[in-house]
Amino acid sequence: MMLQTTGAFIFADQFLQLSYFLPSNYIYGLGEHRDTLVHSMNWTKFILWNNDQSPKVTIINHLSTAQLQEVILQPAPAITWRTIGGVIDLYMFLGPSPNDVIQQYTEVIGRTFMPPYWSLGFHVCRWGYKTANRTMEIVERIRRYGIPQDTQWNDLDYMDHNRDFTTGISTFGNQTSLVEELHRLGMHYMMIVDPGISNSAGPGNYLSYDLGVKMDVFIKNASGQPLIGVVWPGPVVFPDFTHPKSQEYWTAIAADFHKSVSFDGMWIDMNEVSNFVSGSTSGCPSDSHFEEPPYIPNVSGGKLIYRTMCMTAQQYTSIQYNLHTLYGLLETKASHHFTCPSVYFRALTTILGKRSLVISRSTFAGQGHYGGHWTGDNLSTYYDMYKSISAILSMNMFGVTMVGADICGFSGATTKQLCQRWHQLGAFYTFSRNHNSINRPDQDPGAFGPAFAESTREVYLIRYKLLPYLYTLIHKSHMMGDTVLRPLFFEFPTLVDTYSIDRQFLWGPALLISPALDLDQYTVEAYIPVGYWYDYYTGERIIGTGDRINFTTPLDKINLHIRGGYILPARRSGLTTTESRAYDFGLIVALGVFGEARGDLFWDDGETLDTHEKGLFNMFTFSADQNGVYTNPEFIGYKDDREYLNNITVFGLDKQPYAVTANGQSTTYLYNKQYKALYITNFLLTLLEPIKIAWKFSDE
Repeated sequence: MMLQTTGAFIFADQFLQLSYFLPSNYIYGLGEHRDTLVHSMNWTKFILWNNDQSPKVTIINHLSTAQLQEVILQPAPAITWRTIGGVIDLYMFLGPSPNDVIQQYTEVIGRTFMPPYWSLGFHVCRWGYKTANRTMEIVERIRRYGIPQDTQWNDLDYMDHNRDFTTGISTFGNQTSLVEELHRLGMHYMMIVDPGISNSAGPGNYLSYDLGVKMDVFIKNASGQPLIGVVWPGPVVFPDFTHPKSQEYWTAIAADFHKSVSFDGMWIDMNEVSNFVSGSTSGCPSDSHFEEPPYIPNVSGGKLIYRTMCMTAQQYTSIQYNLHTLYGLLETKASHHFTCPSVYFRALTTILGKRSLVISRSTFAGQGHYGGHWTGDNLSTYYDMYKSISAILSMNMFGVTMVGADICGFSGATTKQLCQRWHQLGAFYTFSRNHNSINRPDQDPGAFGPAFAESTREVYLIRYKLLPYLYTLIHKSHMMGDTVLRPLFFEFPTLVDTYSIDRQFLWGPALLISPALDLDQYTVEAYIPVGYWYDYYTGERIIGTGDRINFTTPLDKINLHIRGGYILPARRSGLTTTESRAYDFGLIVALGVFGEARGDLFWDDGETLDTHEKGLFNMFTFSADQNGVYTNPEFIGYKDDREYLNNITVFGLDKQPYAVTANGQSTTYLYNKQYKALYITNFLLTLLEPIKIAWKFSDE
């Protein structure tokens, strides 16, 4: 493939530029940003520079290259890349399909990590619980309404003077007991950790600082002394995650805290890296061409050091100028999984001995190999809710599977209707978390009364029921590089009308999500691609022709459609995944145009490390035709005494059967003539052996 350039290639010490024509006007990606899914080619400019700021239009928020970049899209169509240093490496992934491109890309940057099953449940957090008792009150309120929740989080409230890996006993209370109670309920716990380490506690009073000094792992200023910035604790120093001892250091301080607070994952924030003073408390060298390069794109604050550290700050590998946007990725690796020639540390997996979850604000290419991401400090607005769809779809293209936005918004006061609609959408993020800021009204799903709680309960019961399908999609991402949340054009690349759709999305190939995204919106105009589609709630069949259809959408409903030709594994919902994993499986069969359907299920214990590599998993395939549904165990390496099938729903069966058998034995069933849906129940068969569910028609 030849690139036709649009001008001279410029290669200078601190300015590189490359321009070339593009074969299409449909351009996606270019880092995390606030924009439509497909970008405008009308001289649209993107700045790629990790920075502590709320998402803004055409500003890259947390994903970019090591040096600052500027990207300009031009109507030709053409693209111009500019960077203020580094090396240009060009990789061409030719597909041919969109999903093939992502598979090829993640083969280079690293496949997505396999998360623990519990992390796919509902997460609740806020800045401002203030105490352990108040945190538990929220958990209990949500449980009283019967809303599933797997993980409770704490923001800065838990810390002693905002210092990492400390508990403010006199202010927050008994964090240890809080976590023990959550674990007793089958739940999990995560808390915020910032990279800035307080240096003001005094010698011998704060392990995180004392050990870092002893191991000499903090970033230094141009004079070789630890660079001092200011974040929540006040004066801080920053771990250098390029240092060969940094993983040992990070594991040691996390493990020490885990002895008293048995957390299950880490939420790493402020890691762009964020600094409340620009540069350092002692300033930056005034005569350095790294602090003031010849060309600076229109970055926030007009300077590279705005709300971050000096560009001349010294790290083990290089200076901050060359490493800036790698910080969050390297912290994620240190927190979850890191390999180097002389030592092997995986902080959380070393401490826990099983899978964990790391959610980071700042990211870089390869983030999804080690952890997940949330989209930053969004606003409580309908616009932000809508824009979250483009964000999560783009991050899946970047190989970050576990991703979501703060449900109901972080900043500002949400409204009841906005929060209700956002929970409906957020139930279909891969990483589903409600989170809001300090000094704002409560917005957890128990805060708005019974009707609100009931609609939220119903949508999360759907999520939890479909988690086996989602988990299987995530395993395919982990092993093969498939996207999990995907735009419609990934499945229908020949339908031009799908190329710009960013108000709907898919779970894998088979579940279409069409949310209401506007104030007082009770009808959703949804694009329905060619083929058979079935209403999730009723089984009503829609014959898609590539047109838009209006769906009535009351406040307690989100539109969900299952694509004909697919079988979705499901499981009865519980209040936690711990509970739901004890229930039996079911299948939702959506027959295609020719009366066929296919599906599969990956299953393991949900927490053991490297189960695929160790063969500690089961893989089942499912098929259906006009005469029945069939299951087959393709690989059995994990013995689970709850791997039973006890119900099947079949959508699109045009005739009512007069008899249904399960492995030759009669079983009960119901048939809905209006929607042509068959419901088969009251049988119990192990998935570890082949199963044949057959039906007969009266005219046979």
